[in-house]
Amino acid sequence: MIIKIKNIMAKLLKHEADSTHVQLFRYMFVGGAAFIVDFGSLFILTQYFGIYYLVSAAIAFVLGLAANYALSISWVFNRRTLENRTLEFGVFTFIGIIGLGLNELFIWFFTSEIGFYYLISKIISAIIILFWNFFARKFTLFR
Repeated sequence: MIIKIKNIMAKLLKHEADSTHVQLFRYMFVGGAAFIVDFGSLFILTQYFGIYYLVSAAIAFVLGLAANYALSISWVFNRRTLENRTLEFGVFTFIGIIGLGLNELFIWFFTSEIGFYYLISKIISAIIILFWNFFARKFTLFR
């Protein structure tokens, strides 16, 4: 039983992953780490530097994008569609820019139209964007 659990954990955390389920599992950790960078930056830029929350959200999203890329290529996805790493990062970024647009739209909507606190809006947006980013990147860059 313990050996079986160790094998499952090794597959989930250590070995290269071809399974979409394992990749999604890992991507949730990567997304969580990127979210911490994004969310923390949003909070610090808005609360301590007085930057308007939508501008802070854009800057924070880009910082989270960079963390996400580094972790995704090193741990989540072992197969790459493009050999040119510059082009790969460009497509990764393009998907992120679409995510950024969606992020801004969702944060604005939930904050300005619904009346949620901007950090609650960010949490809701992050959950939606996590799935957009994973599946868009999985099927365009890391098949």
